[in-house]
Amino acid sequence: MTASSTLADHLPADRLTDPDEILVRFLDWVGAVGFELYEAQEEAILELVAGRHVILNTPTGSGKSLVAQALHFKAVCEGRTSFYTSPIKALASEKFFSLCDDFGADRVGMLTGDASINPEAPILCCTAEVLSNMALRRGEETDAPYVVMDEFHYYSDPERGVAWQVPLITLPHTTFLLMSATLGNTAPIAERLEETTGRKASHVSSDERPVPLDFDYRDTPLTETVQELLDAGKAPIYIVNFTQRECAELAQSLTSLKPAAREERDMVWEALGDFRFDTPYGKELKRFLGFGVGVHHAGLLPKYRLTVEQLAQQSLLKVICGTDTLGVGVNVPIRTVLFTKLAKYDGQKVGILSVRDFQQIAGRAGRRGFDERGSVVAQAPEHIIEKARIERSDASAKAKRKKLAKKKGPGKGDVSWTKETFESLMNRPPEMLQSRFRITHGMVLDLVQRDAALDDPERGNFTSIRELVAASHEDDGSKRQHLRDAAERIRSLGRAGVLTMQRDTDTDYLWAVVDEELQENFSLHQVLSLYLVEALGTLDPEEPEYPVLVLTFVEAILEDPRAVLYKLQDRAREEAVMRMKAEGVDYDERMERLEEITHPKPDAERIYQTFNAFREIHPWVRGEAIKPKAVGREMFEQYMSFADFVRRYGLARSEGVLLRYLSQLYKTLAQSVPEKYKTEGVLDVQSFFRTMIERVDTSLIEEWESLMHPELVYDATGEHAEERVKAKEELRLYELFHDPKAFTARVRAELHHLVRALSQEDWEAAAGCVKSADPEEPWTAERFEETLAFFLADYEEILFTPDARQAHWTRIEAEGPRRWKVEHTLIDPEGDNFWHLAGEVDLRDEESLDGPLIRLVRIGE
Repeated sequence: MTASSTLADHLPADRLTDPDEILVRFLDWVGAVGFELYEAQEEAILELVAGRHVILNTPTGSGKSLVAQALHFKAVCEGRTSFYTSPIKALASEKFFSLCDDFGADRVGMLTGDASINPEAPILCCTAEVLSNMALRRGEETDAPYVVMDEFHYYSDPERGVAWQVPLITLPHTTFLLMSATLGNTAPIAERLEETTGRKASHVSSDERPVPLDFDYRDTPLTETVQELLDAGKAPIYIVNFTQRECAELAQSLTSLKPAAREERDMVWEALGDFRFDTPYGKELKRFLGFGVGVHHAGLLPKYRLTVEQLAQQSLLKVICGTDTLGVGVNVPIRTVLFTKLAKYDGQKVGILSVRDFQQIAGRAGRRGFDERGSVVAQAPEHIIEKARIERSDASAKAKRKKLAKKKGPGKGDVSWTKETFESLMNRPPEMLQSRFRITHGMVLDLVQRDAALDDPERGNFTSIRELVAASHEDDGSKRQHLRDAAERIRSLGRAGVLTMQRDTDTDYLWAVVDEELQENFSLHQVLSLYLVEALGTLDPEEPEYPVLVLTFVEAILEDPRAVLYKLQDRAREEAVMRMKAEGVDYDERMERLEEITHPKPDAERIYQTFNAFREIHPWVRGEAIKPKAVGREMFEQYMSFADFVRRYGLARSEGVLLRYLSQLYKTLAQSVPEKYKTEGVLDVQSFFRTMIERVDTSLIEEWESLMHPELVYDATGEHAEERVKAKEELRLYELFHDPKAFTARVRAELHHLVRALSQEDWEAAAGCVKSADPEEPWTAERFEETLAFFLADYEEILFTPDARQAHWTRIEAEGPRRWKVEHTLIDPEGDNFWHLAGEVDLRDEESLDGPLIRLVRIGE
């Protein structure tokens, strides 16, 4: 798109409210860029310009984004505000930069819930939860005349659907554009929306796809199917699996096909450049990519998934083995979608895919501008494929046929499907969206704050809660239950001290208000955060185990990383079997005892005791289970690296699951533990995880910091580039310096990670832990090994015991503005402790803010 054809160039100099003139200007831009509107696009735009809501249900790639642009354009012309909301931050961020290109950066902003970019802009991008929270706090006073809700089928999501419903029932003055490729029958939602807003909601739907799809049902073995698709020129192929293990095993088997030619493989290596595959699974993934085979699922580290997506966008991968998470926000352009199965485990049982799930994934086939047609292929069940294979074989397979005849269907626990099942999923409309309204204590806090802000004694306390429940898309019986749930949450928030009563000085009315002493960024979005606050109050900060107890209580409120805990349980059972065999316990008793062994749960009795006491006075937690575990605790107590933990428990295929859990653990420590409970030891724990996560995948730390300060990720281009770079530097410095204790803990954690690597003689890891004070003499793996050879000759090993990690072995002294001298004593087995690390932290230039803080000067006596 040229500079002369942006939407910004078609905006009026002053406010414009004439809908006809707005439409003409928008259509002028459409013509200028050479677009030809589909009938559904044209109909939807006309309805929006006329002031009606639009529920837009058209296939993937059919231009729903252009309809959204029309609504944003209308808002900017009128001098009003429009919102774009999506299910995930990545999609909101992608749309932010796209709209900056269309309308100019000064007209587009992004809200994360923690901070914002250009929050006064007329176009604002955010997740559905952010808009929902705004609507809860401000109600119809929310300045949101126009709202685009992308991927609106999330309305039916059991956990997150409430965020899609709240704006519909709290923003009566808003015009909505609800978009998805798989909406199904939305008549009940449209009726409720019309009741709330008093305006018509128009349904616009179409089956017309810019890239038509063909469908095929195969009874050939999977590798044979893939080879035939490759030979037919139908790559890139996305193969849909339903477990991460299946993805890895299939990728391995496909390397034998050698999907990419030699020159294509060379292009992959060139594109990868010096990218580091430095975790246990990274080396396996690197080998797959060398064959033109990608892997894409939630178990991968974010940096690996992004690499696969980037290679796919360059058409360098022939096949991608992924899970069914292909739907939202995953930028993987493909020509063919191949379903290995048409059934999956939904957390409770194995069942046939829903029509919506099938069509969401299938709809990703076909690359606009590249393919004349996209292809969707489904494999028959394994027993049908085997039967067909034998029937195609020669007469000598007669005995096998006879044996196969005895096997009439799928194995135990399997679900079968047929070609008719496939055709039904192709042709049936998606299931009707279901209301997922519920009351959470976070919603209660928002609504209480709204009532306090209204300051209207005639309305009284909790009126906003009653109004919200009454407006919800629920039946009368469910509404009564929601009111009871709200009452329970209000009482529990009061008992926890989060809600207090405050007398109005003018009216003498007693208002329920949120306690002002809670830290500004205190998070109550974890359902059990209230329990954590109360439980931490029962601990003694002077207790030697206090820091790891805080860590253990934080872990107990987090969702279980099941793939990780299964491995921990397996290891615990293996060790128990060895012990019982040594003790002479017979087989039957061993098996009986093993059933009782689970993953480690240190201090479980203490956790259950405090939780049960909490639950007695907080009935709203009756359905929430506390989950003691010790993933982070084991890593901290043994000061393990991420790779060591992965290797110990065989978690190579679940690295992403582990890292996401550790990231959530770090965020909860940072944001949900009140400052008054953060001793020096607790800050050491927090810094340990921050440093580890940054070592493994900087993108997660960058995401966390960008959520706190999205200005950090704003594209530093244009006329204000220097100011943005300066703002970026100042914000990162603020993150480091606003809490001196946290800064000290972070430096100490970096030193401990370095000493740990040195104690294991892992010189490569050590080289990644520091910067070099002198660029001419970098601290390479070879230099570390050579320098420490003298120490090891005298003492044989560097100790890295808990005592060696005590704070008094580290000294940090200020040497000037943004400069510190750092020393750390190396502990030897003889207790001489003559050797030390000497370094500096120098934050006077922007580059010093990236990566490790410590510049190592020398190691010696």
